[in-house]
Amino acid sequence: MTVTRIEGITSKKARIFIDNEFAFVLYKGELRLYKIREGEEIGKDEYREITEKLLPKRAKLRSMNLLKSKAYTERQLRDKLFLGEYKENIVNEAIEYVKSYGYIDDRKYAKDFIAYHMDNKSRKRIEMDLYGKGIDRNIVQEMWEEILEEGEQPDEISIAEELLRKKNFNPDLATNKEKQKMWAFLYRKGFNMDIIRRVLLLDITPI
Repeated sequence: MTVTRIEGITSKKARIFIDNEFAFVLYKGELRLYKIREGEEIGKDEYREITEKLLPKRAKLRSMNLLKSKAYTERQLRDKLFLGEYKENIVNEAIEYVKSYGYIDDRKYAKDFIAYHMDNKSRKRIEMDLYGKGIDRNIVQEMWEEILEEGEQPDEISIAEELLRKKNFNPDLATNKEKQKMWAFLYRKGFNMDIIRRVLLLDITPI
């Protein structure tokens, strides 16, 4: 295995190419530690040490550090690790590691997200947000059912009315053009046609 290229990323990190294919990213100090030089062979023991110990450990630590500051879905965390240029097998190992400790849990993430936003967003908007974060559709629907079974019931009429109030919109005084604008606004927020029709006809006193 020949190191065919060492490409600087920052003053501290570099991409390593072996036999003309991207291999991994290392810190400059690690290049010296493992005696990695462009145009020279990399030993099998050194390669194994890097790919089976050093990088998996680093990916796990990176995952843990990310999770200290905020919750992530599995896909979001995968995307973060891929941005760090870890290979898929290393990403998988890191993901399984944090999952084994319950540090990422898409079901819990979805349920918490729904519970937090159900008083200020439409169901459709919440679902689209969760799908965008990589949550499986079946999980999203299951978590909705759990919340509904627990007695929580979103009031989308009130949510839509509050959005109109914040826009200082009064349907009794609005022109057709203004109503069309609000119709489009509420539709983008995920409200269905029936709710939109109802709230645009309600007498909402502006703040």
